Parts: sequence; C-alpha cells; structure tokens
Amino acid sequence: MPAYRLLSDELLIAYLKKGDQEAFAEIYARYAAKLAAFASSKLYSLEDAKDILHDMFVKLWEQRADISVTSNLQSYLFTIVRRRIIDKIRKNVTREAYASIIQSLAADYHSENAFETRELRQHIERSLNQVPPRVKEIYILSRNEGLNNREIADKLNLSEQTVKNQLSAALRHLRKSLTGFTTFTVILGWLLGWL
Repeated sequence: MPAYRLLSDELLIAYLKKGDQEAFAEIYARYAAKLAAFASSKLYSLEDAKDILHDMFVKLWEQRADISVTSNLQSYLFTIVRRRIIDKIRKNVTREAYASIIQSLAADYHSENAFETRELRQHIERSLNQVPPRVKEIYILSRNEGLNNREIADKLNLSEQTVKNQLSAALRHLRKSLTGFTTFTVILGWLLGWL
C-alpha cells in the first residue's frame, strides 16, 4: 500500500477513480480545510460552507469514475466550490448583497478565463446598446463609475426611485440577453459588474 500523503494529486485521482477510499480520505485531508476557509469567507457562514463541502465531497465520491481533471486537483476542487457558492448565494441573498459577495470572487477567477471574459464584455456592450440611452447611462454610472443611486440621481437631476427603476430595467435586459450563455465565467462575469 502506498503512503497516501506522499502521493501526487494525479496518483490520488487515479486511485480514487478505482474506488480507493484511502485516496479519497487523503484528498479530503489535503484540501478540505482550504476549501472550507475559502467558502466560509465568501458566504460569511461556516454552516453554509460545511454544507457546500459535504455535498461536493459526496458528489466527488459518487462520480469518481467520471472525474476529468484537466489542470490540477486544487483548481478543479476550487472551481466546483466557486460554482456551489454562486448557487447558494443566488438562492439566499438579495441582488445587492449577491453582487457584493460575487465581486469578491473576481480576483480568484478573473485571470483564469480572459478570453471568455472578453467575449462576455463584448456581448454585454452589444446588449447595452439595445436599451434606451438613459438606461445605459445610468447603468454605466453605477457599474463602471461606481456611483450609488443617490449620486446618480443628483448628477442626472432624477429621483432616486427613477434611478433604481432604470437600473432594474438594465439588469433585467442583461439577464435575458445572457440566457444563452452557460459557462461559469459568463455567469460570474455578469454578476461581477463587468457589465
């Protein structure tokens, strides 16, 4: 029997695919703490982070024969956790809190998918050209210049409620226009304010 803690990730994956429980236990021992810290820092809830990790490791075991790790095991596991964090956030928080939390994921993920991000930005720019000019202007002031609703209202001589309504209209339009996109990067980018 190999000393599992000395094995490379590639060998652990190979053993895991064959149903080796000790390889699975070593993967858990190697990465669970890092993944838990990452998840709880993004969700601000240790219980939610534990739930995500538990579900992820159960799926990892159940689908072990079909695992396809293309880069390295750590990246593979963190990608799964990121996706589950977004799903959890989507179900549990308001749009403003959602955008804030998702934005904190940007630094971790942005550099990995520059091509998809560029494609997303181009799609969003085309989509924004389909909304009325005032809606687009308010959206750009909010997302690109970082102004809050009150600042935008003052700058454009509008009521705060009008600004809020126009932003909602822009987000509804963008959400619809992104329906055909299914990659994680596209969804993440949309939520990150690359819009």
